Formats: sequence, C-alpha cells, structure tokens
Amino acid sequence: MPTQQKEYRTVVSIDPFKPANQQQGITNRWHPDIPPYATVKQGEVFHVQCHEWTGGQIVNSDDADDLQHIDLSGCHNLSGPIGVEAAEPGDVLVVDILDVAPFPQMQWGYTGIFEKENGGGLFACEFDSRAAKAIWDFEGIYATSRHVPGVRFAGIPHPGLIGTAPSHELLETWNRRERALFEANEGVVPEVALLPGVKGAYVGQDVPKTVRDRIYAEGARTIPAREHGGNVDIKNLSRGSRCYFPVYVKGANLALGDLHFSQGDGELSFCGAIEMAGIITLKCRVIAGGVAKLGLKQPIFMPSPIDPKYHERIIFEGISVEVNGDGTQHFMDATVAYKQAALNCMDYLHRLGYTREQAYLLMSAAPVESHVGAVVDVPNACVTMELPLGIFERDIMPTDDGVPREDCGQAAVRSDGVRCLEHPDLAAWRN
Repeated sequence: MPTQQKEYRTVVSIDPFKPANQQQGITNRWHPDIPPYATVKQGEVFHVQCHEWTGGQIVNSDDADDLQHIDLSGCHNLSGPIGVEAAEPGDVLVVDILDVAPFPQMQWGYTGIFEKENGGGLFACEFDSRAAKAIWDFEGIYATSRHVPGVRFAGIPHPGLIGTAPSHELLETWNRRERALFEANEGVVPEVALLPGVKGAYVGQDVPKTVRDRIYAEGARTIPAREHGGNVDIKNLSRGSRCYFPVYVKGANLALGDLHFSQGDGELSFCGAIEMAGIITLKCRVIAGGVAKLGLKQPIFMPSPIDPKYHERIIFEGISVEVNGDGTQHFMDATVAYKQAALNCMDYLHRLGYTREQAYLLMSAAPVESHVGAVVDVPNACVTMELPLGIFERDIMPTDDGVPREDCGQAAVRSDGVRCLEHPDLAAWRN
C-alpha cells in the first residue's frame, strides 16, 4: 500500500496578493520585545509562508515605475518571530532548511535596480542609478525573462534573510555604532546606514501600545547582516542547508523572509536576486550553551548539497585599481576589486548586445560566482567574477573576430524613459 505523506504545520500563513502590512505574523524590524507569533517544538518540521521582501509593492509589468516610487521604510517584510521551545540566551539554534519554493499560484519573481536617491545599489553612483527591472517566469527549477532574453538557468531558492532576535544590549550596540557611521557620513547619497524609524515600521500582531511604540522607535532596520545573521544573502542556503545561530533571547525568536529564486554572488543591484514570495520548510533544535562551546560570534552556515552544475565559465578578474574609472590605486580593497571584476563582466555582456540595465540585472539574478583570489599581494586584492556559459542559449565565447553580438532588446525601465547614466570615467559604458 502507498505510504501516506505526512502533513506539516504551517506556523505563519500569508496571502502573497495582499499587502504585507495588512497581515498577521509579519514584522519589519528587529527588537527583543516583539513576542513570538508562533512557537515550535525542537525537531518539529514546519512550514513558513513568506511575502516578497517589499510586501507586494512590485507588480508583474513592463515598466519600472513601481520600483521608482517604492517605499523602502517598511522593508524587509519577515515572517515571525518564531519561538523555539527550550531555547535560552547563550544557546545555539540549529536550523535545517528542508525546502524553499515559490507559491504555486505565483510562479514569477523580479530583479530590480533602484533609484540612486532611494536604495541605490553597488553602482548607484557610477551609473547614476534609475529604476529598471526584469520579471522572471518560473518553469519548474528554471527561470527565464522577457526582459533579459537568451538566458535560461536553474534557480537555487533560498532565504535572503534569516536570523534570531537581538537582546536589548545587542540592539543598543547596533544602533549606537550605525548612528556613529551615519553621522560621520551625513548627506552621502546613497545613505551609508539606515537608522531606526517609525515611518513604515510594522508588527503584525497584538501588542500593547507602549510596547509597539518602543519597538517602532528603537527597532533595527533589516537591511544589513549583523551578528545574529539577518540579511546575509548567501545564495547557497538552499534545500539541505544547516544554520547555527546564536540565541540572545528566550525562545530565540527566529524571523525570516526575503526569499530568492536565484541570485549571483554579491547581489550587486541591491534588489539583486530574483525576489519572490514563497514557502520555506524548516526544522530546529537547540545546542545548550552552544555559543561558548562553539565560540560563536556570528552564525555558521553549511551550504546546500544541491547546486546547478554549470562547470564551464568565463572568469573576469578585478584588482583594487579603478581600471574602469580614473585609475586610482587602492590598498588591498576587495570591494574595489569586486566592483572592477563586475564591471569587466558587464562590459563583456554589453558587447554581446545586452544593455547596461540588462547586464546589471542578469549578473544579480543568475548563478554567477565570485571568489577572492588573493588579499596578500600588496597593493592589490584580486577578486574574480565567473559567468556560467551554460545559462546562455547561444555561444558567447570570444572569437578571433571579437565577441558575437545580437540585439537583446531592453529591460523594463521607467515609463518616462529615464535610464541609468554612466559616470564619465567609465569609458567602456559609453555608446
């Protein structure tokens, strides 16, 4: 007789077609006073439904006006918090990611470029970023886009954001150090840090007004990764991954969201993955006193054993010299090296026929690999960007006659036609 499949409990249920800030079991701030929306037993397998990170502001369309006017004050929209029985401060919460999938009724996602003054991205200043996006359609494990034609790749669905609640002491530390950074760079565009703010703050459950006011005034924004995990954006945290998180409050109060269908290393366009709403399946257990036993200052992650097999790649090198700009020499700056590798890769895609926006979006969404080659050979750090050949429907290898070029159309841009503009020093992006 066939074995009956076991049904697992859904501890947070959401409607992906309804705004996140009208639903229960969702929050967009980190604060120890947010109570658990649900509690699970150790070893219990459970489902969590997650909104896409903007809470439903982005639509399946052929313009980027929604990204142009997006309100980022309410992002990310996380499911939870979820308490775990017997978890105490000083323990380690072990989270097994058993499955991640889009909602059956929402088989699409998007990648976006934000306005320089509203979110920006890694190249916000170099490209004077203006809103653009690509809609990706899912077919089983594969993604394709009418806005970035000629590519098809297998996704690695994963949560971009997952972490435990901070203690009051840790929250105070975060806010103090990020405020100091912000004040030292006041007026910089894009902003270097996002401080607590009442505007857009949301806790989707009943709490006393005094508690809610305190959460909204003090709660840390969810944009960066921190000691508790948070917005780590590690693309390999997919099915079969295991995460070790420090516990700071009773019950751990796990929260998660920002689900991605696929992502390239670095998530360089900020909204730089295939963002989606979906369902994640988890199992948790606790290591008593695990923080001391493991010497855990930040989470440990074990990647998924399942990855797309794209072995043939073109590798672009970047060093800590602005070779795509004014030639400035930096000392062992891996971020500069990463940016130069990315610009070299983008230039190659541009020569293939993709626009600046399409190249930026594709490198954010596809399973692009980036690695640190060396950070010991003064004065130049070396970082690589690896573009998988197998995602393209045509041969993109260099030839003796150059790079084979085809017209690839354009991404979804603003309806007023305003597009990204390259910095005058980026000669490779002219024309």
